[in-house]
Amino acid sequence: MTSQTMRRRLRHGDVDGKKHEHLVGADLDDLNEPLLGKNDDYEAKQLEVQDLDDILYDEKRKEHLHWTFLFSHIISEWAQWLARVLLGSGSFIARILTLPSTIGNGPTKKFLPPLLTPLQESRLRALQKRLEVPFDGSCMEHQDALRKLWRSAYPNRELPGLKSEVWKDMGWQGNDPSTDFRGGGFISLENLIFFAHTYPEAFENLLNKNEGNRAEWEYPFAVAGINISFMLVQMLDIQSGLPTSLSGVRFLQFLSNDESAFDELYCVAFKLMDAHWLARRASYMEFNEVIKSTRRQLEKELAIEDVTSVKDLPAYNLLTVETMRM
Repeated sequence: MTSQTMRRRLRHGDVDGKKHEHLVGADLDDLNEPLLGKNDDYEAKQLEVQDLDDILYDEKRKEHLHWTFLFSHIISEWAQWLARVLLGSGSFIARILTLPSTIGNGPTKKFLPPLLTPLQESRLRALQKRLEVPFDGSCMEHQDALRKLWRSAYPNRELPGLKSEVWKDMGWQGNDPSTDFRGGGFISLENLIFFAHTYPEAFENLLNKNEGNRAEWEYPFAVAGINISFMLVQMLDIQSGLPTSLSGVRFLQFLSNDESAFDELYCVAFKLMDAHWLARRASYMEFNEVIKSTRRQLEKELAIEDVTSVKDLPAYNLLTVETMRM
């Protein structure tokens, strides 16, 4: 046909008893399929073209994936390097990048932990390994640590056996201290020893209940110490992985400044707990409520923007007062 438009004759059924037919015009350029049936030569050529297109498409796709992977790898390496530089510099930019992001609202609110510096990561892992160690009364290292605590608490008294009624003087509930650790683990004993060596006067005052008007039924010192260790672990959300509580995220900053941040915070928490105890004029049956109020105050202080170490906490002043008296 010489015209760019072909006409097809279409028949329709009878309408009012008459045959109707009409012509429909269609531009060749608008047709997606041939009007006539495909012959074999045409199909063969089409398959050859299709196969060639598929091969070329696969090659381009492979090349695209290769460059995408390579580019992503380069970006990832660069981002990690930049994070180490910025987060390790203590710069203003580093502080901006380490601000926690939140997920959810209200009591279910969680925080996305910031990127850890290599120093933070290594110190957090070391702390988590300490948390995994249960107290073992048959372990010589743990027995020696218990004896070390006794000598720190009572340097002028005779060292008792591992099972003795005398242990109750320190605030153990029975004659065998190993039965009181339970969920506290070996780290709670390490916390008590750290407290005795780092803040000896504050430790002695709490041990002997030297300050304030005490209740007739006081909290047992050693067992209270184990409970404080357990409370801190729960509050900071540091049992495994990265913490998602605000207190835990802020605590990661403390680790940058001091690898003993957990032990230091323990000392603050113990002294703060005793202050709450005296303020409430509490007795033994109210100990759990005192622990809860202590935790709430610590969480508030950890949320203060300018607090970057344990010694920045307002409650740390309770320990420094003891040190100034020495």
